[in-house]
Amino acid sequence: MTPLQRIREDPDEVRATLAARGFDAPLEKILELDRKARELRRQLEDLNAERNRASRGGPPSDEVKARMRELGERIKAISGDLNALETERDEKLLWIPNVIDPRVPQGKDENDNTVVRKDAPKKLAVEPRPHWEIGESLGILDIPRGTKLSGSRFYVLRGAGAALQRALIAWMIDLKIEAGFTEIYPPSVTRRETLLGSAHLPHFDENLYRDEDDDIWLVPTAEPQLVGLHRDETFEPGALPKRYVAFTPCFRREHMSAGRDVRGIKRVHWFDKVEMVVYCAPEESPKWLERMTDLAVDVLEKLELPARVTERCAGDLGFTALRGFDVDAWGPAANEWLEVSSASDCGPLQAERSNIRFRREAGGKAEHVHILNASGVALPRLMIAIMENYQHKDGSLEIPKALRSYLRGRDKIAPGEFTL
Repeated sequence: MTPLQRIREDPDEVRATLAARGFDAPLEKILELDRKARELRRQLEDLNAERNRASRGGPPSDEVKARMRELGERIKAISGDLNALETERDEKLLWIPNVIDPRVPQGKDENDNTVVRKDAPKKLAVEPRPHWEIGESLGILDIPRGTKLSGSRFYVLRGAGAALQRALIAWMIDLKIEAGFTEIYPPSVTRRETLLGSAHLPHFDENLYRDEDDDIWLVPTAEPQLVGLHRDETFEPGALPKRYVAFTPCFRREHMSAGRDVRGIKRVHWFDKVEMVVYCAPEESPKWLERMTDLAVDVLEKLELPARVTERCAGDLGFTALRGFDVDAWGPAANEWLEVSSASDCGPLQAERSNIRFRREAGGKAEHVHILNASGVALPRLMIAIMENYQHKDGSLEIPKALRSYLRGRDKIAPGEFTL
């Protein structure tokens, strides 16, 4: 059911959804515009019906010709007014978030999320140092030069640090390919239509980077590209599910985190991420949400990092998800869980916006697919977790076993030996 259908059939349900998510949207204005548009459409139908009746029969009299001209002028004027009303209404409809799955726990923010799994933190043989101290002492992380190059909340990885991140990306993509995903290497810039289709616009406009001259946008994640891949397409029977994995840099303005986590690389304007997107039949989306969450957890398990999984409450769902889970890795220095993945079932919302459908049988009715996404997983918080969980007394950094074959068999990064 589209947002307009939901508003027409049960505006109180939409009001409740907005309240539960903590979002503000022009619902009353949408209702007003829709009432006016429907009234004009009724008038237009009546006028067209009268014109059709008048055109039937023999040669029209002068009186009939005059009436036909009058009807034509009124139809033209009303059509213009109707088009303007519907355009304004449809633009405001883009601010209506997804429905909430009835299984989603109630709550206002991340503090009300339900813990599904929580591993015990690793016991370290050393007083944990924060990742920025570890990275700087090993020569693999250079925040001052990142700031010199690009401003605050940017950083540079050097030598083995850069190689470690590159190894993580290649390894995570390989894991997803083994799980049946097809790798995509999309552009790192996108178009307005693509971001509207994935519902990143207009709601997240202030957090996106844009080139106004060419009206192109730096991607906030690979998700809009992987959703837009099949815009205006219909899958034939047997084509689903479609599973994609992509690596892209991600660009986001951290407006909401001003003054928070200013040390280190936890909150930055640019980071790398491996992203998963699945297209499936509606009844399959709960299974795929669980599967994609498991694939994110699998990364942490193979790296032997403590993991936590939480189900997001209504107030923490965001705009597009009807249900979702967060996957966190343990950061011992800050004594906190670091979100490295967010798995979301977006239902048909993105498919409705992007006009993506499927047929269950040849010649059958086309339905909207369900689209899901999950980080598989995001950097640099994974880098933080590795540096802080694998630090040793002698200042060296152990390389997780799962990555060593991607790093020429190397098992540690020692002080003074920051290159491979």
